[in-house]
Amino acid sequence: MNLPAPLQAVVEAFQKLPGVGAKSAQRMALHLLKEGPQSMDHLGNLLTQAAHRVGFCERCGAFTDQPACSICRDPKRDATVIAVVAEASNVLSFERNGHFHGRYFVLGGLISPLRGVGPDQLKIRELLKLLEDHEIQEIILALNPTMDGESTAAWLARVLEPLGLKVTRIGMGLPVGSDLEYADDLTLSRAMEGRRPVKG
Repeated sequence: MNLPAPLQAVVEAFQKLPGVGAKSAQRMALHLLKEGPQSMDHLGNLLTQAAHRVGFCERCGAFTDQPACSICRDPKRDATVIAVVAEASNVLSFERNGHFHGRYFVLGGLISPLRGVGPDQLKIRELLKLLEDHEIQEIILALNPTMDGESTAAWLARVLEPLGLKVTRIGMGLPVGSDLEYADDLTLSRAMEGRRPVKG
């Protein structure tokens, strides 16, 4: 039996989410249908609100519903240390374990020649402008330990070296080829503690 077209459209929309297969998508859609129109309307309203109210911090690129995120606004954060991450979701991963007390900068991706992504397509200029703040003393390259992450870290190290800042790389408590978004708290904590200097 085929699902009615409107319900099939919901299933297909759910399937586009990461980690959601056909069966999970169908279960979610059927659950919402069983809960009734109010449940679907409520979810739709929440998604609409998030789409219009959530954006990216003007300073660091993390998720926020204000011009500056809560981390950039927090005077207790160590403004001398910046962790450079690829995606805004990586900030959530580090914040979940609560061991890092500095600030962040989101590149908006990784250098990836195979995908046609070069340094000009990342927020490198914005990072360099941020580093004009003489308060910053250390840059932690907190990028995925993948080929793209390693090449981006090496490229950034060469660019940052002349600035006279301490440039470190998170420790390899993270297995090569893994994604920061899915790392557990202890692994991320050890990776941050085991950071090392990076040469350009």
